[in-house]
Amino acid sequence: MKILVVAGARPNFMKIKPFMNAISEFNAREISKTGRVDALLIHTGQHYDENMSEIFFRELGIRPPDVNLGVGSGSHAVQTAQIMIGFEALCDREKPDWIVVVGDVNSTMAGTLVAAKMGIRIAHIEAGLRSYDRTMPEEINRVVTDRLADLLLTPSEDADLNLLREGVPREQIKFVGNIMIDSLVENLPKARALDTLAKLRVNSLRFIYVTLHRPSNVDGQASLSALMDRLEEIAHRLPVVFPVHPRTRKMLSEYGIKHRSDSRLQLLDPIGYHDSLSLAENARLILTDSGGLQEEATYFRTPCLTLRPNTERPITITMGSNRLTKLDSFMDDVHDLINGPDRMGQVPPLWDGHAAERILQYILDAS
Repeated sequence: MKILVVAGARPNFMKIKPFMNAISEFNAREISKTGRVDALLIHTGQHYDENMSEIFFRELGIRPPDVNLGVGSGSHAVQTAQIMIGFEALCDREKPDWIVVVGDVNSTMAGTLVAAKMGIRIAHIEAGLRSYDRTMPEEINRVVTDRLADLLLTPSEDADLNLLREGVPREQIKFVGNIMIDSLVENLPKARALDTLAKLRVNSLRFIYVTLHRPSNVDGQASLSALMDRLEEIAHRLPVVFPVHPRTRKMLSEYGIKHRSDSRLQLLDPIGYHDSLSLAENARLILTDSGGLQEEATYFRTPCLTLRPNTERPITITMGSNRLTKLDSFMDDVHDLINGPDRMGQVPPLWDGHAAERILQYILDAS
């Protein structure tokens, strides 16, 4: 069986490594080559910046991609079209039995569209997540991918319900757990061995970890300026560690928004996965608009505020440590959580580090 595993952006890389590991372990157990899985790793090049791509391949020990389509940046339409052109030629040459896509980025939808039109079976890891906000490009990618996929591999039981409501046959839906947690569990010893906190001169449970990159938060001058003012204010109470996404850095520069050099707000370049895990586990509070960090906070039971009107991961709220916030209320929310318990919530079912094994078995069963 031949599988093309498609990844293109930083959130994908943490999800493909456990799956590639599961394939390698399966092949090592197979005496006869007739039962082996031939998996090619395809990097679309959607994220191409050193800090957003290559560093993750090195840190996570992901083998170099078999193919890099090198699409680079562009509008959603241009980027999606370029991926489709390159991926169609690749599928025509390789003739895979399955393509496996992960998450909700442009690469996910583009690979799915190509495979569906070519009659190649599609497995979607992290299927069924919904924010029900069509203004988010990721939501469009999720809906289109799930509509076309043959095997929908869900991280939580609420995702199963979303798909059933949309008319997806139950036999196509498989609850496998959260593959992001597979990467977290595998990499946590390395993260704990780092001196991340010492380098940043912060103490465990005595700082706030911030990541913000979504257009709704950083593309408007008024909202971004207000956010930075609030972070400066919060830093009077607890130090703030803020690795700045390239998009956010660009907007700060364009708007001429600066922060006081004497404040306890640290603006960093993007950091690696292990440093991020260390910060997420040890933070007193996380403030983010990232989907993945909501999940990591839930696993660590770190109080988390998500600066968005909705989340496609509601289990992080119903079971985990996450809550939604908005610009005009998040100062009150920050103070509320800081005055509350150090750890909150529960770890959801099957967030146990073994999702990749279940995923591979379901693909094998469906073949």
